[in-house]
Amino acid sequence: MYDQATQSELVRFARVDAGATVIDVYPGGGDWTRVLSDVVGPEGRVYSFVPAEVAHFKNDPVGLMQMLAKEPGRENVEAVSADLVALAEVTQPADILWLHLFYHDLHTALIQGKGATADTFNRAVHDRLRPGGRYVVVDHAAAAGSGTSDTQSLHRIDPALVREEVEAAGFVLDAVSTLLANEEDPHSIKVFDPSIKGRTDRFAYRFMKP
Repeated sequence: MYDQATQSELVRFARVDAGATVIDVYPGGGDWTRVLSDVVGPEGRVYSFVPAEVAHFKNDPVGLMQMLAKEPGRENVEAVSADLVALAEVTQPADILWLHLFYHDLHTALIQGKGATADTFNRAVHDRLRPGGRYVVVDHAAAAGSGTSDTQSLHRIDPALVREEVEAAGFVLDAVSTLLANEEDPHSIKVFDPSIKGRTDRFAYRFMKP
């Protein structure tokens, strides 16, 4: 997880405010669900959405989020799970969809095994967000022009391709942040390699639904 200053800057970038409804997709250990829960406050709502595609993992991701939602002060968190493209079945219309280090997985066999694609997911996000809603994508950058060739092997994706795919679903690019950029990242090694883990070159896009 990032330091406090970086977390705060990313929250500002995402334009998460008190009272907002946020969907945190594939929340992992729940770090961002907790941060977002604190920001939206008692009048807001955070859906900690575990895709059914990963619900079978040994660490019981759904159970972890259900436990998180029972923590003191987390009454504004709801742990939910469904197929990625069935997002609307377990959430309400939202102001922000937060996708942290997961977009590249939309192009992997694991996620596509149940029929989800980047196109179908992006359209589901578009349908679930209110007009003016924000779709925030943070991910590990692959080399420019590489497309999806490194999504499976290196867990990286070409930022330009992400923009192209999301805009094709009807979104408008609203802002770009270089807060997490790292020019020393060679883009040719897996993100879990000890030499780069936690310091990968990352891009942050904020898209808006017109």
